[in-house]
Amino acid sequence: MKSLSIRVGSESTSIAASAGRDRYRVAPIILKENVMINPSKKEVSLGFIGLGNMGLPMATNLLKAGYQLRVYNRTANKAEPLIAGGARSVSSPSDVIEPGGIVFSMLADDVAIESIAGSNSDFVDRFAGGGIHVSMSTIAPQTARDLAEHHAKRGVAYLAAPVIGRPDRAAAGTLFILLAGESNAKQMVEPLLKNLGQRIFDFGEKPWQANVAKLVVNFNIAAAIESMAEAFTLAEKEEIPRLKIAELLSETLFSGPVYKGYGDLVARHQSEPAGFRLRLGWKDMRLVLQVAQESETPMPIGSLLGNRFLSALAKNRADLDWSALALGASDDAGLTP
Repeated sequence: MKSLSIRVGSESTSIAASAGRDRYRVAPIILKENVMINPSKKEVSLGFIGLGNMGLPMATNLLKAGYQLRVYNRTANKAEPLIAGGARSVSSPSDVIEPGGIVFSMLADDVAIESIAGSNSDFVDRFAGGGIHVSMSTIAPQTARDLAEHHAKRGVAYLAAPVIGRPDRAAAGTLFILLAGESNAKQMVEPLLKNLGQRIFDFGEKPWQANVAKLVVNFNIAAAIESMAEAFTLAEKEEIPRLKIAELLSETLFSGPVYKGYGDLVARHQSEPAGFRLRLGWKDMRLVLQVAQESETPMPIGSLLGNRFLSALAKNRADLDWSALALGASDDAGLTP
């Protein structure tokens, strides 16, 4: 099989420093002459790491699109549906990599991706001074900065591509993808990402800015859940059905997917099965508050939400869907779902 390869220009193979918070710059990536900008399915095989609620349907869509796929998951039996479809399961994260290849990762948190792609030098070395790592995890911007530097030192392009959407959207290929990193690398992976999402939002050449954007989105979702919870609880106390208010809001001034989708879950107190676990929502809210502190940005609503998450964790709700955050408003009002 013909493999795809990229390299970083020898004149600037590291992250450069400049003044201010945005003091990092990703080294430019130069495509080798024999690499096509839009690789065909026959010319590229892909690696995919992380087959959880989101990763499995995403990898499935790449496989269905006709790409050859090498997959890794810590719990190996999660790969069985993909193996049945023609994917090859490997025994370590580094084994998904071919020299100069393209690898996607969809992992739960900073610790998971750092243990695979950061502290493990074998991972980036396997790219052999080329290739692209597309990280689709929601992680701290600083972690993304560190990973971008770590990859660039070894001539590997690092792209951040966190997604908006729950597992049903991942399965349907209708995610929204927030993409950032070096432009040549983005151009190469965009045909692949179109199998995963309905729209790609480009946040420039600094990978960590896509992670900031994703945290902003998740903050707004959590704020909407809390807002709906308080509104529905007020209506319930006045003997108005919660579902009636959910219908009113989602069919009039708040007709977006958050109020339509989460509104129904919040109104029904439906937090199982968990599409996105509350413990992961708390991880994202901690990252929001961390970035806010580092940038000296007051976020009073963020502080309130942080306390809601802590209360939910104390009540053993960590593995429920993060819409269970809404139970806090009912608890405060003396209502038992």
